[in-house]
Order: sequence, then structure tokens, then C-alpha cells
Amino acid sequence: MAKVEFTNQALSDIDDIALYISVDSFHYASLQVEKFFKRVEILEQFPTLGREVPEFGIKSVRELIEGNYRIVYKIINKNLIHIIAVHHSRKLLKRAALRRRK
Repeated sequence: MAKVEFTNQALSDIDDIALYISVDSFHYASLQVEKFFKRVEILEQFPTLGREVPEFGIKSVRELIEGNYRIVYKIINKNLIHIIAVHHSRKLLKRAALRRRK
């Protein structure tokens, strides 16, 4: 079973998303945050479940979709996964941005 860890950048992304949603509804902001954390639990058992991030084509950098968001993660090894970004699907994901997030 793999351990899933959120990077500081991913947690910051989630905070920013929650803050944005909470302007209209604190309740829905809380629900969205819960969905992010619940969604990645499956990676503990199935780390390669998500698709490769198409912009990169690197097997170890993958993503899960949660609503309008892409949860980008990196398989470090068979025992460790890093959630490196939570990104709105309408925005382009740039490799340079992910390098800064490590």
C-alpha cells in the first residue's frame, strides 16, 4: 500500500480553491476540499489509476479528475506518491509551473 503525501504547493492550491468558492458558499467550499482528499485515497491501493498528464508524457506524473479540477501527482516509488498540484481544468498546465512546485 502506497503512502500519499500532499506537497505544500498542493495544499496551497486547495486553500486557494476553497477561498475562492467560500466567497459564495462556505458549505460548498468545505465539500470540495473533502472531495479532493477523498479522491486521492484510491491511490493508496491503485497508484497508476490516473492517466498520464497529456502535456508531459511522463509515466510517473499522472492525474485524477475531480469535478472541474485535475489532481496532479507523481509516483515517487511503489510506496510513495506526492500530490503536486490541484489545478482547474480550464487552465493550461505548464511543466515549468510544476517544477517550481516541488
